[in-house]
Amino acid sequence: MNRIATAVTLVSVMGAGAAGAQGLDRSGQNIGIIFEEGDYAEISLGYVAPDIDGVDTDAELPLRQRSGDAADNYFNGGLGYKQQINDAVSFALIVDQPYGANIAYDTFVPGENGSLAFGGTLATLDSSSVTAMGRYEFGNGFSVHGGARAQQFNAKIALNGAAYGPLSGYRADLDADTGYGWQAGMAYERPDIALRVALTYFSEIDHDVDSVEDIPALVVGGLALAGITLPSTLAGTTEVTTPEAINLDFQTGIAADTLLFGGIRHVRYSDVIVSPTAFDLAVDPLSGGDTLVGIDDSTTFRLGIGRRFNDRFSGLVSVSYTDRGDDDLVSPLAPTDGSLGITVGGAYNVSDAVTISGGINYTRLGDARPETGTPDRPFASFEDNSALGIGVKVGVRF
Repeated sequence: MNRIATAVTLVSVMGAGAAGAQGLDRSGQNIGIIFEEGDYAEISLGYVAPDIDGVDTDAELPLRQRSGDAADNYFNGGLGYKQQINDAVSFALIVDQPYGANIAYDTFVPGENGSLAFGGTLATLDSSSVTAMGRYEFGNGFSVHGGARAQQFNAKIALNGAAYGPLSGYRADLDADTGYGWQAGMAYERPDIALRVALTYFSEIDHDVDSVEDIPALVVGGLALAGITLPSTLAGTTEVTTPEAINLDFQTGIAADTLLFGGIRHVRYSDVIVSPTAFDLAVDPLSGGDTLVGIDDSTTFRLGIGRRFNDRFSGLVSVSYTDRGDDDLVSPLAPTDGSLGITVGGAYNVSDAVTISGGINYTRLGDARPETGTPDRPFASFEDNSALGIGVKVGVRF
């Protein structure tokens, strides 16, 4: 069942990447490599093409403009190495891109695509992570695993359009910063039936990011009237927290050469607060505490089946579902709500040492209404959106 399990890891990454068109998740923080037999290395590459657009709906806007495609395509890659030190102890090194965003609304042009409410708004986030972890097997089917994680990210956010009022024209550049966290978990296995259940907790990671804000003249003037002096460009430090998460993964043989697999991933996106100094003052001069990015906590469920057809080839199919928020009001920087996806993939054993796996994912992204202000005021409606992802992975055993 090793080749099926190798392909399962790719499927989980692809599902997370395609669903990431709706939020920040890109890799799903998969640690399946620590359970590979013997010494093993892998490299993976995925490509996701979101199709996300909407239409202005606010009654006070003079035109019902379409946003155009509000999300750019992106690549997502990963590396992994696992070494079996002795019968009980193993070590793995994982490089991935856990979080990302590629939102860019077309600039408003009357009579063409480009939202009057959000035209010119963008959010880009790039991240990379290096995880070093060990595993200890007790010999009775139980094991524990854990280790440390170094994570780097940088981001740019620009708010433009009528929905932002005097904040239209605001921009924040967040320089690259490295933060540190940890993960820990336990697993139970029965090799005779290919059973494995693994639970892993990932800590949140705090970053102190050097940032530069460009502040619209109307905001500067309004704060001056309130007795707050602020320059048009402000350099400082912004605290950013990436979320904690919990992964529950399982697999079990259900017939000869047939594997049932799945998992649950819960991410506390409500922990993600991005509130640079000038933005905080502009939104609420008295108490502050607002955030540029507001995303609901999410839980993703995944279930699939894999089948080994012969000594060379295995195939699988997987379905994933991410729950919706309490309502369909969302941040313009993440303009969908929930998802339902299907992935079809397979693995080919080139030799006893080399396995190539690949697949394709199609995800329907849930309808949503981007909003701004307090109380929440929806300015657009995003419906019938989707994302298409493809991925390939090469695994080598030593």
